[in-house]
Amino acid sequence: MLGRYSKTGITQCQQVKLFPDEEAAVAWFESIVWPWRRKCPCCGGKDRYGGTHKTMPYRCRPCKRFFSVPTGETMQRSKLPLKTRAYAIYLELTSLKGVFSIKLRRDLGIKLDTAWHVLHRIRMSFIQGISNEFAGRVEVEGSYVGGLEMQKRESKKLKAGRVTVGKAAVASIGDRATGKMAAQVAEDTTAATLRGFVYANTKVYAEVHTDDTNAYEGMIGVQRATVIHSVGPFEDGQVSVSGAEPFWAAPKRAYQGVYPYTSKKHLHRYVTQFAGKHNVRHMDTLHKMQHVVAGIMGRRLMYKELVAK
Repeated sequence: MLGRYSKTGITQCQQVKLFPDEEAAVAWFESIVWPWRRKCPCCGGKDRYGGTHKTMPYRCRPCKRFFSVPTGETMQRSKLPLKTRAYAIYLELTSLKGVFSIKLRRDLGIKLDTAWHVLHRIRMSFIQGISNEFAGRVEVEGSYVGGLEMQKRESKKLKAGRVTVGKAAVASIGDRATGKMAAQVAEDTTAATLRGFVYANTKVYAEVHTDDTNAYEGMIGVQRATVIHSVGPFEDGQVSVSGAEPFWAAPKRAYQGVYPYTSKKHLHRYVTQFAGKHNVRHMDTLHKMQHVVAGIMGRRLMYKELVAK
């Protein structure tokens, strides 16, 4: 695996040269979506011919449908040029804590709701490859994301008496050998939920390192090792969760400085975003962008789904 400082980045000047016009952006997207040959995203047919549609230049001979690069992906109905989408992906990937929609609106000259929608579509791309089944030694760590009760308005305080009241529970699991992470928003902190998260991301007989939370007691099919933080050091020989704990530093800093108004409804996409960015951190910037484009394909996210209650 490449080291932290051996990655090849792309400056903004280089990014502009990479996509000088819309034709260059279309060619770049096509090279990722169709590496061998153009095919219809509707029926999978490869027998196509040039169409007369204004925005979809290809037509499938078997099903007679028009298609283009964005057909069948999260940005299918978007009128944004592919050059603009590529720049949005670049800005998101080169911002350690992410980019907020107001800044993206200014940088790209688009509407605020469009910028917000584009960012959520990019976050969906990181769903691929997150639910890995880890083997060997894995570390599990839970946390809470949300504002402090003392900093809320009086009308919004829940006054339930706990430090974690009003916050969303989140959980992460990391493979010590590969450094890969998986994370998700937990509906609750019951044993069934937390154990289910561990089972979904580990193989049988994996060595699972956790803290002394009672919810992890009695797990079947895995070997549990515990670190008791309240009475001893953070490491007990080879038993440690020090690899999983720092993961939540970036999401929490982003919540404070970039996404202060994140709702629980959309929190799962932000968590997936940071887990995905963590897993591709060793890649060059261009490879990261290709990874995102590949993850976008086959998924759709309508604006009405985002704003629906």
